Amino acid sequence: MYLDIQVDGASHGNPGPAAIGAVIKDRQGRVLATISRAIGEATNNQAEYRALIEALKEALGLGVTSGTIRLDSELAMRQLSGQYRVKSPSIRPLYVEAASLLEKASLKLVQVGHEGNHEAHALAQAALRGACRMKQWKNRTVGGYD
Repeated sequence: MYLDIQVDGASHGNPGPAAIGAVIKDRQGRVLATISRAIGEATNNQAEYRALIEALKEALGLGVTSGTIRLDSELAMRQLSGQYRVKSPSIRPLYVEAASLLEKASLKLVQVGHEGNHEAHALAQAALRGACRMKQWKNRTVGGYD
């Protein structure tokens, strides 16, 4: 089954509250799955990789055999294509997991700007806004009590 996948990760601060978003569509453009959730504290690059990993797991569960993955992370794109080495110890395990999942189907990675993955971007941003509101609420002091 051919799938078109958009992924995006976002963080508020680097590191800070982070979230992921993804949209998985079939060849006809029908949405088969979406991902939009907070992932705790992470850097933007960690969030980008986590979005890719979760989208790949979902796509493999749907039976993907081929397709396109659109992402805006230059770092992830270049590391996974072998153009950049993975130097960061916090990125290495994410890279290894993503590379392993990519080997299970014939998927082409395409680096795009925000306009090329606007749906995944919107899902990541929505989850990030929720995570930031929750963090503000938890950090708020009411009446002098924690």
